[in-house]
Amino acid sequence: MEYTVQKLGRMAGVSTRTLRYYDEIGLLKPARINASGYRIYGQREVDRLQQILFYRELDVGLEEIKAIMDSPGYDAALALAQHRESLLDRRRRLDALIDNLDRTLAQGEGKGTMSNEQKFAGFKQKLIDDNEEKYGEEIRRKYGHERVEKSNAKVKSMTQQQYEEVERLGAELHETLGKAMETGNPAGELGQTAADLHRQWLSFYWDSYSPEAHAGLAQMYVEDERFTAHYDKDRPGTAEFLRDAVLIYTRQQA
Repeated sequence: MEYTVQKLGRMAGVSTRTLRYYDEIGLLKPARINASGYRIYGQREVDRLQQILFYRELDVGLEEIKAIMDSPGYDAALALAQHRESLLDRRRRLDALIDNLDRTLAQGEGKGTMSNEQKFAGFKQKLIDDNEEKYGEEIRRKYGHERVEKSNAKVKSMTQQQYEEVERLGAELHETLGKAMETGNPAGELGQTAADLHRQWLSFYWDSYSPEAHAGLAQMYVEDERFTAHYDKDRPGTAEFLRDAVLIYTRQQA
């Protein structure tokens, strides 16, 4: 079966403009161009488009999708299995949030009670699941399964006040890092304040703190492109600046 760009777009639910753009960037090339100059897609391209849309549903960027799918070791069957697990994880997170919302609505209607801890249970589980999905393999390899499980248990046991505090610290850390980078000095007062805020933020996740582990985590922010992308999304170089500030801070704490 062959499809023109219009037919493939209608079948897949994407615009012809999108398909043409995928062709331009080399993400999805047509099987051939017919005598009339129309793009023609075959089964191989249909299957590739399905994979692309799975990755897009998981918020993977186009450049990363292309790199993954064009790599020599790419296994389409394995990728489908991984897509399935990722979508199931997302469904579990959404189910937890929906359950949280249903309980809240029921309480408001006088049909049940809900503790303050239960109100935040879904959000805390989502925090854990998101972290596991993005970084689980790396942090377990670096810190060990037991330590990660203790960290997850600590997050689950957070009180409402602790949850609000960790959110506040995260926002303050982000703001302070921005101001510190303007000074260009990770050893300066603002740079070291950012490093200390980072330590305080970590204390809500780690079972115990050590300067060595803190320094190692900061180094991983630079070595792992996903961590780097998270910190650099607003201002390039943030991950490296935080790493440098933490290395100076932890030497003082050791």
